[in-house]
Amino acid sequence: MDATSQSPIEGAPLIKPSSSEHALYDSIVDACRTVYDPEIPVNIYDLGLIYTIEINEEGDTSVIMSLTAPGCPVAGEMPGWVAEAIESLPGVKSIEVDLTWEPPWGMEMMSDEARLELGFM
Repeated sequence: MDATSQSPIEGAPLIKPSSSEHALYDSIVDACRTVYDPEIPVNIYDLGLIYTIEINEEGDTSVIMSLTAPGCPVAGEMPGWVAEAIESLPGVKSIEVDLTWEPPWGMEMMSDEARLELGFM
């Protein structure tokens, strides 16, 4: 599939795969797990709101995330919270956090731990 291909969700663009092999990846995931949606008692990583984490060799980091709904009351603040959680990590040179609505977030994106915490299992 190329960059113009569609994801399995009809009409939704593909999200690039995360840089999970990078040495900083696990630390960045842990930092994301410190950020919570104020209305849901589960961290945003396990909620499935972090779509992509890209890290280059210099430590420049880019995160693509979503929110549970476009009208989320913290839509303007949440990317900043994620950036603050990541920017102080040793080895991170810069951080950019972008919101996307494609594909739209759905409950199927939550981890098993999040589903259990919220009573969906």
